[in-house]
Amino acid sequence: MPNVEVEVVGVRIELPANQPILLLKATEPAYYLPIWVGAIEANALSIAQRGLTPPRPMTHALLLDVLAAHDDELADVTITGRDGQIFLAELHTEDGRTISARPSDAVTLALTAECPVYVDSDLLKDAGIEAPEADEEEVAQFRDFLDNVSAEDFETGDEQ
Repeated sequence: MPNVEVEVVGVRIELPANQPILLLKATEPAYYLPIWVGAIEANALSIAQRGLTPPRPMTHALLLDVLAAHDDELADVTITGRDGQIFLAELHTEDGRTISARPSDAVTLALTAECPVYVDSDLLKDAGIEAPEADEEEVAQFRDFLDNVSAEDFETGDEQ
């Protein structure tokens, strides 16, 4: 089966263990793929997702610079499978090279390079969590509420 493009939802904290989770979301089929990551990796992912540029280049920027120095660039990344509870990923370059990587590093690179992230469709169905269907009427009502709400609607008269 083909790979499925996913959106990087971000890093969430799984309670009660306070373990960071990289959360990916596919729309077709509607699945979430949670990948447990370390605190350092979660920080790098958050920085990349927010588009921040630290004062000194992080390793991910260095790797993209090395690819550019060799007249290549990152085309996409794919979460390819897992070995037990360890997820596996690959970097794919424009020149057709495939490089093994940890999913957290691969996704951080994809966010930095602004390239797509894919998940193997069998892995998504096996390790993913089916996303609940949104109630279209509730979504429409909420959008209508957001379109018409103002700050004054929340005033209680108790403010000083």
